[in-house]
Amino acid sequence: MQTVNFKYLPLQPGETILDLGCGEGRHVISAYLEQNVTSIGVDLSVDDLKTTWEKFQPFADPGNPNKSFGLSAANALQLPFADNTFDKIICSEVLEHIPDFKGALVEIERVLKPGGLFCASVPRTWPEKICWYFSDAYHNVEGGHLRIFEASKLKQQIEALGFTAFHKHWAHALHSPFWWLKCVFWQTQESNWLIKQYHRFLVWDLMDRPWFTRTLERLLNPLMGKSVVMYFKKEGNA
Repeated sequence: MQTVNFKYLPLQPGETILDLGCGEGRHVISAYLEQNVTSIGVDLSVDDLKTTWEKFQPFADPGNPNKSFGLSAANALQLPFADNTFDKIICSEVLEHIPDFKGALVEIERVLKPGGLFCASVPRTWPEKICWYFSDAYHNVEGGHLRIFEASKLKQQIEALGFTAFHKHWAHALHSPFWWLKCVFWQTQESNWLIKQYHRFLVWDLMDRPWFTRTLERLLNPLMGKSVVMYFKKEGNA
């Protein structure tokens, strides 16, 4: 389930890509499959990195010298990379978890090449407010969401670091009701029948990708997409 649309973050052969806060690997693996690139994922969770490595194995192409894949446990505020290392950087559904998210943005600017592209996605304001309203545990659990972003303000904060925004879209509208239900029935979510059925629906949609649900989500994303996805270009020439 990708949040980033590579149509707006086009990967070119030979580029080096960073997925910052890669989690269980959806974007770092997708980037590897998308093009002959060096795709690197960074996360604080060693368990998530192990899961990513396991998920990657069926897609590994060791016979292709033009692409490579790497993972690293690292802090977003102290990335173990030299200045101007990456051609493209993805930071999807991560900034809301980081206490000093502005420091993470500074690091992103540092390791991205001039002229490079950066994609940031965060939970959309009003669907996120509904989650916070119905459940304190949703955002108070360890590793939970520390803030609710306003997309326009985050865009300004990123642009202030020397970026130019060039596209925005929304994603995962069908997931918004699922999280609202989880928050309403937080204490019983593991056994709640309605949540289980909705989860089955989402898995079916993910695996089969029927035209009806794909069209429905595309129509609903501008109205109730759970994530807002923004694309930026770092100032300067590549």
